[in-house]
Amino acid sequence: MRTISRRSVLAGGAALTGIGLLGGVAAASPARVPVTREEHRVVVVGSGFGGGVTALRFAEAGVPVTVLERGRRWPTGPDAETFARPTRSPDERMIWMGSVTDPFDELATPLSLLLGALGGGTPLGALGRYVGVLERVSGLGMDTFCAAGVGGGSLLYQGMSLQPTRELFEATMPSELDYGLLAREHYPRVARMLRLATAPDELVRSPTYAAARAFRRRAEAAGYDVEKIPMPIDWDVALRELRGEMAPSYTNGDCSFGVNNGGKHTVDVTYLAAAEATGLVTVAPQHQVTDVARTPDGRWEAHVDRIDSDGTVLEKKILTTPALVLAAGTANTNRLLLRAREHGTIGDLPDGLGENWGTNGDRICTWTSLGDDFGTPQGGPVVYGSKDWADPATANTVIQASLPPVPDLRTTMIVGYGVSDGRGRYRWDPVRQEAVLHWPPDGDAALTRRIHERMHRITGPGGTFADTTYVAPTTWHPLGGACIGSVCDAAGRVHGQRGLYVLDGALMPGTTAACNPSMTIAAVVERATDELVATDAGTVF
Repeated sequence: MRTISRRSVLAGGAALTGIGLLGGVAAASPARVPVTREEHRVVVVGSGFGGGVTALRFAEAGVPVTVLERGRRWPTGPDAETFARPTRSPDERMIWMGSVTDPFDELATPLSLLLGALGGGTPLGALGRYVGVLERVSGLGMDTFCAAGVGGGSLLYQGMSLQPTRELFEATMPSELDYGLLAREHYPRVARMLRLATAPDELVRSPTYAAARAFRRRAEAAGYDVEKIPMPIDWDVALRELRGEMAPSYTNGDCSFGVNNGGKHTVDVTYLAAAEATGLVTVAPQHQVTDVARTPDGRWEAHVDRIDSDGTVLEKKILTTPALVLAAGTANTNRLLLRAREHGTIGDLPDGLGENWGTNGDRICTWTSLGDDFGTPQGGPVVYGSKDWADPATANTVIQASLPPVPDLRTTMIVGYGVSDGRGRYRWDPVRQEAVLHWPPDGDAALTRRIHERMHRITGPGGTFADTTYVAPTTWHPLGGACIGSVCDAAGRVHGQRGLYVLDGALMPGTTAACNPSMTIAAVVERATDELVATDAGTVF
């Protein structure tokens, strides 16, 4: 568990530097920053799964939408070099405003040490301030990783797209959600938009996918069922890489900080591209929301810094709207709302705000084997997984994922996630002047034991795994804090706050039922926007 040093406490509010969404990114700004006021019918904060779905479905109903995104656009295509390659050419494109290394910690994070070492010794803290794709948000007992950029988390996620069973969903998710309706209408709609597909056998048989084949062989020998994982990927791109028709991104695992070659059906090239094609959606990159507020006439304000690539504030904007949709991702949506509560800019927010937060049970492990030659490079991102879903109380999924290009260490990644009753909460920190996550050290202990038991059996004799989450408690899948039931209804309406909506992972009850969150978040927002278009469009906005 990462401890807070005395230096951190004494540093006070300066710790906001480099943290992210709530105004902490500002570098040296011009002496005079213009202030602009605008009015919009709907303002959406964030351009990931929640924001992308919302923008498209509202636009299809004829509702103009403005989408605010703090990060930049990341266009990709054959042989592109849009994203940094972390083990070969690490640079500031990887990190949001230098946030991976905390300037007030005596020690760098394991992530920063690993990537710095693999990248030729470049310390991530020395990369400089830039609107990079990955932000580290420091908490007490648990840090979270968040994406930044048009497309949100879809830019960085591996892409595993799983739908829970009815039994698992109904045992873990809010009763306000009808699984039958989601399974009939909304999960299939998401699958079509993301063009999900599994890796073809021709690719899996190729030399660089030895680690995937070893996982399948070992898991089946341990008595576990194994299946291919649906992914939002055009696998023909990976096959073209095999044929030497373009520089590798998939077939050498060089896709952990974004896929340069394209072929990954991220939100920016699916939902948002379709939304912008309607002519009713404006996506505004490098627009960082610092505060949200209710106006005396009952409308909403988003206070925005338009920033340069190094965080310099170029313009301040105040956007007024009858409908404000927070889809900034779990961490940043919670921080905005709790800031509004603390500063009194939104009164009477629900008591449950900031509660019921979970990690989705993430366990990120390395797997080293003397008996298996995983090879290098390793094809990725993910081919196979093994579901252990019989008992909803301990349901979990274990997958193998590729390492980026590194020397042959006889090592690959093995990852687990699942259902846990461990919960944290956000609390306002008067020293840091922001909402900070508090997580109990044994929060996911029962699930972790189950996942480790399965990993031990899979890695087998001659193999060992090391859980990096023990070294640095972190999650890539933060969920909860503005949950359906306690804070919002099933359509994301914040209780008692007409025209204020939450449509992202903050709605989820700390878990998405032993599945990666993206598929369920998108399906729940698809369902929510159906209802909002039918009932709130034309009345609330």
